[in-house]
Amino acid sequence: MPPKDKVKITCVFVHGWAMNSAVWEACFDRLPEWIEVVQVDLPGHGTMAEVKADSLNDYVQALAAVVTRPAIWVGWSMGGLAVLRLARDYPERVAGLFMVASNPCFVRQPDWPCAVEAGTFQLFADALADNVDATIKRFLALQVKGSGEAMSTVRELQQSLRQRGQASPEALMFGLEILATTDLRSELPYLNCPITWLLGGRDALVPVSLAGVLKILQPKIETIIEKEAAHAPFISHPENFVGALIDFAETLR
Repeated sequence: MPPKDKVKITCVFVHGWAMNSAVWEACFDRLPEWIEVVQVDLPGHGTMAEVKADSLNDYVQALAAVVTRPAIWVGWSMGGLAVLRLARDYPERVAGLFMVASNPCFVRQPDWPCAVEAGTFQLFADALADNVDATIKRFLALQVKGSGEAMSTVRELQQSLRQRGQASPEALMFGLEILATTDLRSELPYLNCPITWLLGGRDALVPVSLAGVLKILQPKIETIIEKEAAHAPFISHPENFVGALIDFAETLR
């Protein structure tokens, strides 16, 4: 076995709704050489805008084709749903999960208050039919709501969209359906890989109260709260985000 300072580990970065893999790029220069970075555009997004997907499983199949060896999967928001399902279906390809501002069930239920109202995603779906660009701008504003770095974060998100291309209208509508209907709470207890879950203390889409509930569903989950961050902590607080990811990766080398 090579000495630890020569052991590398792969991190696969999976973006959220309407975005693409360029959202992570500001973090990559901060990562050590022993972390191998893999950027992924989900079907229908960025460079994969022409690739269609009809189910969460289609996302999972696309991700599973990226690497065949165990890797750390970094899943942001909707991307977190995809990597959670990947960990269930392809555990041999998962060394660990680093979840970022994600929720196993994004819509509030009678027994699940740590989510958004059911109508939230329907409002975006209705707006998409009228004006795609305006709807994405509204969503970006919601992602940074409450953050002290709101304007600079929005600019970076917009730059990411321009860099690798906007998602197709079909993918945007399908992504909202995934967010509105997916419930992976029952799968968490069966995941055996290490999981760290990073939440923003000012996130308007994923309430910080989720932290306590996650520990009930899966006691092995480690939670981190970035108190001043909203829905994109890797952009608003990149040093803290990268530090937490490096710490997590160090334990798996």
